[in-house]
Amino acid sequence: MGERTIPVRNPRTGVVDYQFQATTEGAVEREVADMREHQPAWDALGIEGRSEVLRLWGAAVQERREALLEALVTDTGRYSLSRGEVLGVGRRIEAWCAQAPELLADSEQVSRVNSDVVLANQYVPYCAVGVISPWNFPLTLSLIDALPALFAGCGVALKPSEVTPRFIRPLEESIRAVPDLARVFRILPGDGETGAALVGQVDLICFTGSVATGRKVAAAAGERFIPAYLELGGKDPAMVMEGADLERAADAIVRQGVLNSGQVCLSMERVYVQEGAFDEFLDLLVARAEKVRLNYPDMHSGHIGPLIRDGQAAVIEEHLADAVAGGATVHCGGKIENHGGGDWCAATVLSDVNHRMKIMTEETFGPVIPVMKFSDADEGIALSNDSDYGLSAAVFAETDEEALNIARRINCGGMSINDAGLQSVTTECEKQSFNYSGLGASRMGPSGLLRFFRKKALMTQKGYPRTIDELGEI
Repeated sequence: MGERTIPVRNPRTGVVDYQFQATTEGAVEREVADMREHQPAWDALGIEGRSEVLRLWGAAVQERREALLEALVTDTGRYSLSRGEVLGVGRRIEAWCAQAPELLADSEQVSRVNSDVVLANQYVPYCAVGVISPWNFPLTLSLIDALPALFAGCGVALKPSEVTPRFIRPLEESIRAVPDLARVFRILPGDGETGAALVGQVDLICFTGSVATGRKVAAAAGERFIPAYLELGGKDPAMVMEGADLERAADAIVRQGVLNSGQVCLSMERVYVQEGAFDEFLDLLVARAEKVRLNYPDMHSGHIGPLIRDGQAAVIEEHLADAVAGGATVHCGGKIENHGGGDWCAATVLSDVNHRMKIMTEETFGPVIPVMKFSDADEGIALSNDSDYGLSAAVFAETDEEALNIARRINCGGMSINDAGLQSVTTECEKQSFNYSGLGASRMGPSGLLRFFRKKALMTQKGYPRTIDELGEI
């Protein structure tokens, strides 16, 4: 893998106006090797020492917040969510500073099997962790794995998406401003070849992205016998029962369906409504979707930004064309628009859909909400579970109890009850994805930190050890 220059497209203009050099295979090997040499000293700082360093880094990030924000805005074509990504760095650091000491505190207990033996655990961090992050939330999804790994005492090599790389430069500047961190936190710009080289060098890999690429990462990790934590695609369902607050459901589903122009793995991509509530709910949903506006030409007004990745428009067009050819009705939106050279998709609602259509079975990753009716809870649950995915889902019902009973039967990692996308606003509840939506320990809750350790058992004999005579016949 030699020197390669990667061109980068501006999503608002469609113009290739940036380029960068991909990290070569040899450079990946050298960077990870150097990081390994410094990781023991990083681990030796202890959680309090690492917390102090990471707080210093949080301050360095804020000193460069304007440069980071400008880069993210250019990369993604949106402002408010990019600003939230920058502000979120400090909050995430403080959250782990508060939680990590308690999670890693020493504790002992007497064995229930042999009261002479005292048990304890040692948490041994993986030396070199690789993180491959996606383009839809470039900074947030880079740090969601990298930060807890650093708190754990690991060295981290990060390969961000080649689609949104502009933020790398100011982020690297902030890291270099904190030498203790720079020794163990490396950013390796590049594409799939760089990512493949990274998997070949580290002790553990975290990947967020598509199922297709996740399969390759998992296979490569399996060959090397290293853990792979994969957060992959979704086709998240929402169930709306008769008796539910339909206005509340419509608000939540439209919000979660168009957030970041639908470019969210937790987006509501298919909606099932009990037949007695279907017509009223559909009217409410369409009325709300029609109020959603593109943030063009003014980035600071409106709700929907451009499609970030070149080629995503073609996927959305394919899914919409397939649905219409199969008899689907488009109530609003329904087409790709070009403004200022960028690709945009207005909020789209469809009905008369079924599971023979791609719009109900494949990840669309756009602001498209297909709605289908069902007769009773059993049918709605069966439709929700009829998927290769199992990332998250939502249920709206008259009572929390009714919704919870349904939620317990839906196969997914994160369930929102009488709302949608709750796992994006709270990270305290552990979850693991079902089916092809992911693999490995949860990035939420205590597991978000503890997954970066090997857990060693320390067993101390406080009594007299057994003798050879006590073993019996050998």
